[in-house]
Amino acid sequence: MNFSHIDIGETHIRLTTDLKGHDLKRYIFDIRHDLKDYIFKNKDFSLAIEPLKIPDDDLSDIVFRMYDSSSHSDVGPMACVAGTISELSLDYLIERGSSYSIVENGGDIAIVNDRKVLCGIYSNNDVLGNSIAFEIKKRKGPLGICTSSGKIGHSISFGKADCVTVLGRSASLCDGLATRIANAAAGESSQDMVAGALECADSYREFFDGALIICGEHVATVGKLPKLVETDEFIEGSNLGY
Repeated sequence: MNFSHIDIGETHIRLTTDLKGHDLKRYIFDIRHDLKDYIFKNKDFSLAIEPLKIPDDDLSDIVFRMYDSSSHSDVGPMACVAGTISELSLDYLIERGSSYSIVENGGDIAIVNDRKVLCGIYSNNDVLGNSIAFEIKKRKGPLGICTSSGKIGHSISFGKADCVTVLGRSASLCDGLATRIANAAAGESSQDMVAGALECADSYREFFDGALIICGEHVATVGKLPKLVETDEFIEGSNLGY
């Protein structure tokens, strides 16, 4: 198995893959160039906090997927950028024959795994800590695992969830949905926050497999999730799940 880090601008990838000589860094550089060029010509794309109408222009893959995912999750296109880069990177590796690759970009993961793998959940929750993980069974198709938090990281969130993790076929869409559901985790108590997030998640059930919502003393799930297991304390930047 091959482990590497790819750092280009705001993109910070931790990669585990069964491939050698894949040149993923060049591919990420190219799709980031497509995105930066589009933003330079379309300022609203980077500033919007709500979906924008998809133009009829001939769009690059990264720009189209961000438009499409934001339109289904009711957030701005940039709320989907990290998951979209993860998803496109995984697609690139699968096209080159990978059956085991994990692409993690700032907590937004795209994975294909021909063997069982643990994916740690980094919530910093006072009760659960960082010692739980999803046990992901082997699978042939890609899976997106994306997380949004009102307390961790620099991404904009209008809610107060410790973390909202959304799983589904598309990491790009899961990224937008995690943001949207986490935005709804508001209220005076953790119970109110979870209730708001659950109500929101129910509105988007057709677009994802399952979601885990952690707010203070309350935890809720929606849909079908992998088995949750207890692990050693997960430290951000560790190789749990790799």
